[in-house]
Formats: sequence, C-alpha cells, structure tokens
Amino acid sequence: MPELPEVETVRRGLAPVMEGQRITLADIRRPDLRWPFPPDMGVRLTGATVLRLRRRSKYILADLSTGETLLIHLGMSGRMLVSGAQGRDMPGQFHHDHPAPEKHDHVVLDMENGARITFNDARRFGAMDLMETSAQDAHPLLSVLGPEPFGNAFDGPYLAARLKDRKMPIKSALLDQRIVAGLGNIYVCEVLFRARISPKRAAGRIATQRCEALVPIIRDVLSEAIEAGGSSLRDHRQTDGELGYFQHNFQVYGREDAPCATPGCSATIRRIVQSGRSSFYCPTCQR
Repeated sequence: MPELPEVETVRRGLAPVMEGQRITLADIRRPDLRWPFPPDMGVRLTGATVLRLRRRSKYILADLSTGETLLIHLGMSGRMLVSGAQGRDMPGQFHHDHPAPEKHDHVVLDMENGARITFNDARRFGAMDLMETSAQDAHPLLSVLGPEPFGNAFDGPYLAARLKDRKMPIKSALLDQRIVAGLGNIYVCEVLFRARISPKRAAGRIATQRCEALVPIIRDVLSEAIEAGGSSLRDHRQTDGELGYFQHNFQVYGREDAPCATPGCSATIRRIVQSGRSSFYCPTCQR
C-alpha cells in the first residue's frame, strides 16, 4: 500500500494540472471501489473548480469550489495518471491526445486545461468520497488520525508521552496512525535502522532523549523518499507513469540475509513478522 512519500509524490504531480482548474467532466465508470461511491459523484464533481490539493496521512484531499472536498485513497494498487501533451505555445494547456481507456480506469476527470486525470485501480482497494470541507475533521477516515510527521505538533515530547508505558513493540507503535499519521511498514523499518532501535523493543522503553532523536530521523527518511519519487515495489507509479526510486536506497527493508550497510558491521539483515508485517533489521546495530 502506498505510504506517505508515495501519496505526497502523487499529490505534487497532480497539483500543477488540477489546482485552479475546473472539472469539465467527471466520468464515473463503476458504482464502487472498496466502498460505494457517494451519490451522484459525477454530477457533484462536474463543473467544480479544484481550489487546492492537500495530503492528510495517506489520503489526497481536493478542496472544491462547491464547498466539498474529494477524498482519494489509492489503496493497494491505485494510480492517478495525468495524460495530455503540454502545449509549447500555451504553457499550462494540454492537447487532447489521451490514451484509450483501459479496463481498470474507474474514474476519469477531464480538466478545463485539457489534462485528463485517470484513477486506475486493478485490485479496487482504493476509495473516493465527498464530504463538506467544513466538516472534514469529522470524517470517519480522518477523525482518528494523529499529527502529521512534518507538523509542529509532532515532536520529541509528544512522541515520548504517547509511547509512555506502552508494552507494544516500537515498530507497531509507529505504525499506529493514531500516534503519527502516514508512516507505513517500509519507512518505519528504515527509520528504526537509522535510529539504531530494534523493532522488538517495547515502545515504553524508548527514553525521551531517543524520542527527541527519532523525530528528525523520521522526517529525514520521509523527505528523502519524497524527493526520490517514493518507492516502487509493485504498483506505485508517479502521475507521469514513472517509477519511484527510493527502493534503491533501502538499507534494511527487503534485504533479508544481505550484509548490514553499517561500516564495520559483520551482521546480516534479519526478517521477523510482527502483527502480520515483515520487519527487517540488523541484530547487531539495532538494540
């Protein structure tokens, strides 16, 4: 499932062609994805102008001129692809040379500037919903989320307070979206390696000083992944169809039995299963 860097990469790819543009036609080609689409979604989207695109955790939020916000969740295999060649004579405008629809193109948004945004989802685990922008914090998918890792509310004292007395492994705690929003399995493995913390260590045993150090490491790993276009392991693509490249920088994730990347360390990377998820770590470097 796409994690924060992949979703942010998609948002950044969509923003230049969607923000400030009117949706001239919203073609909804099936009644549902993971859940049913909201009533009359095509009608409600057609004619609306996209005021801005935001990201909250692993969701893309499009604020519309109608007072509604479109929530987009990519699920396991969802892709948001932009088509239409950009005109050289009129920057920001696109020629209508779009590819033929594919089997799993479920939602197609034609924009006023000629660009086409296609939501393709082979497994149909993605989702879209419409909500009143003013009431978005009460949406069931958003109301339970903790602070964003790049936000001011997420800092060392906050993290230490949320981890205090928790017996669950630190790996599971960082995956809890109620504690911090947007972190997923890949990046938590990489964060814990850089922080030299074992994924098996009880969350409540992480000292405040180590929490202070953990926060900037989380931000660094996520920032580097975003700049690399995310990680493409199976289905993730950027909006132009290109792969992400952060998977080439993995130090532990997916590297079971490979040598540890730490200079002078002779250990190999191990894999264990925690709450049904694979955790990769160095048994020597991470304590």
